[in-house]
Amino acid sequence: MYSLNCKGRLLSWKDPIVMGVLNLTPDSFYPGSRIRSEEMLISQAGKMVEDGAVILDLGGLSSRPGALEISAEAETERVIPAIRLLSKQFPQAFISVDSYRYKVAEVALEMGASIINDIGAAADEAMPELAAAWRVPYICMHMQGNPRTMQQMTVYEDILSDVLDYFIKRKEECFRLGVKDLIIDPGFGFAKTIDQNFRLLKQLKTLGMLELPVLVGLSRKATIYQTLNIKPEDALNGTTVMHTLALEQGAQILRVHDVKEAVETIRLWTSYANA
Repeated sequence: MYSLNCKGRLLSWKDPIVMGVLNLTPDSFYPGSRIRSEEMLISQAGKMVEDGAVILDLGGLSSRPGALEISAEAETERVIPAIRLLSKQFPQAFISVDSYRYKVAEVALEMGASIINDIGAAADEAMPELAAAWRVPYICMHMQGNPRTMQQMTVYEDILSDVLDYFIKRKEECFRLGVKDLIIDPGFGFAKTIDQNFRLLKQLKTLGMLELPVLVGLSRKATIYQTLNIKPEDALNGTTVMHTLALEQGAQILRVHDVKEAVETIRLWTSYANA
């Protein structure tokens, strides 16, 4: 059983939960996830909530390999109106802001977000300090370099040991800075080869020694579509397989593009695990 304090609201779960991805970027790797209008945002978010998403994750800066940075101002202009709108339309949902920039995350919290999803992985100590000040959960991801350079930074002595050591240090740092609720994300696809992603997934259960919820983002990623020699648009079946493997290895939060299918996967896996 996990319980997180989200600005005074309690997010509790026994069985794994789903985070729905809402990309406010024109260059996300999966075209089907790109939000192009306010109407589309409401429609897609509404369907995710109806299908069982507990968290809606909004991002205004693409983190795909080789992605170009935009200014913090441009990112804010994409993200903040959407957070304001969805917090009013779907008050039952928990909204997370997917950003590694302090200013963006701060305004997002002011406008209704209640979780920080930081792919910068606490490289900026101000980010966990912000989470601590607002009493919100902090998602800390593993990555080397940044989206522009990460695919040239895939050298590890041992992928599992290196990621585990990274999170041991990050956990200590985040708690020292006042974070009460920490979630870890091994960062599949971020500074990792396809083979490394599979090896990390196969040993993911080892991260359970940290006694923290593990978030997994594998939905329609290159590990799936390049292995199968297909496009991201055709990677739903492969995503379901990978989600099942992740659940078997202790994943507690699935970050996904396709909520209905992920929720069904969790229900079937939970029934199987508890039989």
